[in-house]
Amino acid sequence: MAKTYPEIDSKIRDWVAKQRIFFVSTAPLSGDGLVNCSPKGMDSFRILGPQTVAYFDLTGSGVETIAHLKENGRIVIMMCAFEGPPQIVRFHGKGRVLPKGTAEYDEMISNFEEYPGARAIIVIEVDRISDSCGYSVPFYDYKGERDTLLKWAKVKGDDGIAEYQSLKNRTSLDGLEGIVP
Repeated sequence: MAKTYPEIDSKIRDWVAKQRIFFVSTAPLSGDGLVNCSPKGMDSFRILGPQTVAYFDLTGSGVETIAHLKENGRIVIMMCAFEGPPQIVRFHGKGRVLPKGTAEYDEMISNFEEYPGARAIIVIEVDRISDSCGYSVPFYDYKGERDTLLKWAKVKGDDGIAEYQSLKNRTSLDGLEGIVP
């Protein structure tokens, strides 16, 4: 059933290209801290190399992933097939945050479509790639992307996004550092 891979091969790359949603999970070092799992979409995931992946991060109501990565770097990305044959793929690794406005972000942004409300690019050096059966994952029909977040970000504008991040993305629920204005 489950297999591990030394790198992202063409079979995994082709499968990933068909997925429209992925899940990002992180946790703080403290055993009392909250584990976070966030769904992501909008064609924001990229395979950059045989052991490197990244995703485009938009401003949201929380900043857990960024805060956890700043604290300890641990991250897992999970994708599961909702159409076609069942399959789950996980990318475990160490992530780093490239905040918007930094030289690293500017160097990396050409890999993505830049949406309004951009916050960061998350780059993961993958140290474990695995798949599993996904036999219990149900079928779902993809109907399209939601545009609510993009509309919200356009209305807010750059200054409004910066103010929102300062108010809502400064620290995680556990009090860890998030976005520093």
